[in-house]
Amino acid sequence: MNADTAPNAEQGVASSSRRVPIFINRNFALLWSGGAISILGDFVFSTTLVLWIATSIAKGQPWAPLAVSGVLLATSIPIVVVGPLAGVFADRWDKRVTMMRMDSIRAVLITLLLLVSGVVPLPFFPGGRLPVFWQLGAIYGLVFLAGVCAQFFNPSNLALVGMIVEEPLRARASGLSQMMVSIAVIVGPPLATALFFSVGVQAALILNALSFVASFLAVLFMRVSITISEEREEQAHDFLREFVEGIRFYFTSRALTALLVGGIIVLLGLGALNALDIFFVTQNLHTSASLYGFLGTANGLGSIAGALLAAIFAQRIGLVRTLCFALIATGVGVLVYARLTSYAPALVVLFGIGLCAAPIDIAFVPIMLHVTPPQFVGRVMSVFSPSIQAASVLSVALAGYLDSTVLHGFHVSILGLTIGPVDTIFTACGLLTVIGGIYTAINLRGIKISNTPAPTNPANTVDTSGTADTTNTPASVRASLPERGES
Repeated sequence: MNADTAPNAEQGVASSSRRVPIFINRNFALLWSGGAISILGDFVFSTTLVLWIATSIAKGQPWAPLAVSGVLLATSIPIVVVGPLAGVFADRWDKRVTMMRMDSIRAVLITLLLLVSGVVPLPFFPGGRLPVFWQLGAIYGLVFLAGVCAQFFNPSNLALVGMIVEEPLRARASGLSQMMVSIAVIVGPPLATALFFSVGVQAALILNALSFVASFLAVLFMRVSITISEEREEQAHDFLREFVEGIRFYFTSRALTALLVGGIIVLLGLGALNALDIFFVTQNLHTSASLYGFLGTANGLGSIAGALLAAIFAQRIGLVRTLCFALIATGVGVLVYARLTSYAPALVVLFGIGLCAAPIDIAFVPIMLHVTPPQFVGRVMSVFSPSIQAASVLSVALAGYLDSTVLHGFHVSILGLTIGPVDTIFTACGLLTVIGGIYTAINLRGIKISNTPAPTNPANTVDTSGTADTTNTPASVRASLPERGES
């Protein structure tokens, strides 16, 4: 099949010869809007789960950190287990249909959690509620299934962005996406905290389910045509060949391998932050859990500022430099955060961490799309995402285990500096992030991203089947592609 990106506004690809709208084109604007609502729902949902478990289900229990870590593990394990397989299908299937199906399933799964919350009395259980460990099991199970859906949704979404946005505009697209996440970070956690302590957990569950409905509708209204060739249909069942091709392509790319190893090192550190931050707030910052969400607000404000700056300057100063500097600066910020003992300075430091961390995703996505042809995006992400998520899972599990067992009750004073379990773990997180940034900087030297658009053919079809022609793929990328028929 030959599938080419059309250079007209109707198909959503903006020409670099005319002024580009803020949201680039109609298709990207719809994709961004649906994603913004969905991610806001996700942040409300994830913050609510942490509060629900830490302050209600496992309140006062020594295993509370492990219980909170369990939610993060339930989200992460599908990336490791299902992600490598899902990438092949994401490359093969219609991107829009895949995304809409996954949104529909996730809306149903989150709605089922209402039964766990006790909104409806359950027969055969004392008080009409599930026992504590049954509640945790149901939460973990449904969150796991929602995570499985995400493994099909996310690479399809990323591949679609690569098809509807030209390369010179991808840094802007990434910046807009990062701003979307940052706004959700600002609004989501405090909104979740307010809803949880005033209304209850049910409000967050309903909001998240509705956010998936909004995402479904946004993708539905995109104008994207699909052309599928007979040749592709004949190859559709050769799963093993496609899977091996993806693995081979990934590890023959120096840039992709460097991103992977650097990401693993960073996530071995940063994964622990989400698992233990609620306990850092109460134990180290000596602050009520009701103020936990506002730390996310400070981080989100910093992320918005960082996203704006990165979207404007990242392409000019170099995406590789932007990525590496952001990683190192984020690690330094975490090292400072680990030593704090009061709430107000933590707000300032988290703003700075958000400012430094925002350019990471903004730079990473264009780099990855630059060195990856469209038909390999799903499989590339099926290598990258599970690998770094495995590092995050290990980080989360180890952090929860250490805080609950080995370091439980650990406190020493050295030269007037008090050291406890959570700040010790956070210090290790910061050091690993700095090391990951340095490694990435060394191994990505010489990688440059073009500021000029790739040539396009005058076709009027935007392919969302994941099998775009490699005619317009840069020569350096085409050279590393498997030849047709290789296994």
